[in-house]
Formats: sequence, C-alpha cells, structure tokens
Amino acid sequence: METETLAIAREIDFSFLALFLRATLTVKLVLILLIIASFWAWAIIIQKHINYKRTRGASGEFDAAFWSGEPLDELYEKIGTLPSGASEKIFAAGMLEWQRSHRDDGGLIAGAQARIDRSMDVAIAKEAEDLTKGLSFLATVGSTAPFVGLFGTVWGIMNAFIEIAQQQSTNLAVVAPGIAEALMATGLGLLAAIPAVIFYNKLSADSDRIISGYEAFADEFATILSRQLDS
Repeated sequence: METETLAIAREIDFSFLALFLRATLTVKLVLILLIIASFWAWAIIIQKHINYKRTRGASGEFDAAFWSGEPLDELYEKIGTLPSGASEKIFAAGMLEWQRSHRDDGGLIAGAQARIDRSMDVAIAKEAEDLTKGLSFLATVGSTAPFVGLFGTVWGIMNAFIEIAQQQSTNLAVVAPGIAEALMATGLGLLAAIPAVIFYNKLSADSDRIISGYEAFADEFATILSRQLDS
C-alpha cells in the first residue's frame, strides 16, 4: 500500500504552474498579487538605481562647473531658464531670487538672503520628493508581503484539511499537493519581501546622501551670496 502511495505521489506534477492551477481561487488571487508586487518592486529598484546614478553624474558635472571660477552670472546664463539637473535647478532658484531682489537702482530689497534660502529650500524639497518617490511602495511590500503569503498558506492548508476530510484519507497523494500549494504562497511572500526590504534600506540611504549633498551645496552657495550682500 505504501509503495502504491509513493508511486502515485511521484506522478503528481509539483511544478509552479501545476500548483497554481490546482490552488483555490483565494490562493490564486494571493499568488497573483504577490507576483505583481514583486515585479513592481523590482521595476522601482532598477529605475531608482538608474536615476540615482544619473543624478550623481549630473551633480558632479555641475559642481565642477560651479567651482571652476566662472562668474555665477555667466554660469546662470548658460544654464538658462530650464535647468536639467537637480543641482542646476537649486542653483537657478537661488540665482533667480538673487536677480529679483535687486531694485532698478542696483540696491537690494530687504530680506533678500531669507528669500534666496527659502527658494533653494523649495527646490531641494521638490528634488527630494522625486528621489524618494516609490520607496514607500518598497516599504509596504517588505512589511506586508509575508503576511499576505501567510494568509494564502493558512487558507490553502484549511482547504487541504477539507480535502482530506472529504476523501477520508491521509495518504501522501492526498496531503502533499494541498500542502505544497499552501506553502508556495508563503514562499512567494518572502521572495517579494526580502529584496524589497534590502533595497528600500539601500535606496533610502542613497537618497539621503544625495539630498545631503544638495543641502550642503545650497549652504555653500548661500554663503557666497551672503558675502556679496555684506559687501
């Protein structure tokens, strides 16, 4: 009898597709949700890596131009009214407010330094929002995917026991498929959550470093303008 049971168990297809097709509707929905979440998370991860690399490169090029000794007015004219990089946008925001703070007679309107700082802070906030966009989804996947998978497992095991009761048999051929289908949900939940958590932490640290660089540049630029204001 045991030999016959093992022979039947060997004939059962335990491939991912076969397990998915045999699963109940609820477990199928859980698996589909986890697969979509995993692909979406990887899309965000890849996109953020590309964007961060491009951003760091653009910032490096602008820093080299900024500290080259070229007059700031000439650099601003080269950038124009539509700056491309984040550092250029922060610089342009400060320079635009600097020019607007001059009266027709060449004097400065009171409170120029505060307005320049505020303009650059607004530009930094906009760039920070773009940098961190999508990271909240990674955090959500990392924190909820295991529980979604666990829900699918619990539901699958419950249906496996119902199947055992209906067939009044506990042999391997009856138990194994239902348990395998149920555990697959937990496996997919972990498969989606682990990369999401790892890359959320990494990308968050990368974005913090980039934003800190923007803030440091804004402080240095504000110091340069402050010297001109005092003189």
